[in-house]
Amino acid sequence: MILKENAVAETSAAARISAAAALVLGTVGAGFVWYFNPSNVGFFPVCPLYAMTGLACPGCGLTRGFHALFHGDLLTALDYNALLPVFAFVLGYFFVSLFLLAIRGRGLSFKVFRPQFLYGFLALAIIFAVLRNLPFYPLNILYP
Repeated sequence: MILKENAVAETSAAARISAAAALVLGTVGAGFVWYFNPSNVGFFPVCPLYAMTGLACPGCGLTRGFHALFHGDLLTALDYNALLPVFAFVLGYFFVSLFLLAIRGRGLSFKVFRPQFLYGFLALAIIFAVLRNLPFYPLNILYP
């Protein structure tokens, strides 16, 4: 009994430390995106699909979009990627969950991310990727 209780406490402590480390790394990454303009510096990664084919994936423009969002320019952020609010919700939810896990030892429930939500998001991302690569107006506005 004593070994099991200690093992649970150690796992909980390890999970809290890991959550805190992930939180710090995420904050540092967001700080880099806030401080450095991805359009002007060259150390942010380029989308491999875009580099190889010239086609924009559902995530293309997110780094520039988050930079614009962090500086309060919502329209420019949405111009870079119209799915930015969905990505911001998911990343914000994970950020809050990691924060709560690090502080109180228990994060948010992930019942929000049921398979229906994930399948819906996958379908939305695929449809968005196809539509943003079509070369005619008004769908070419979605291209980053």
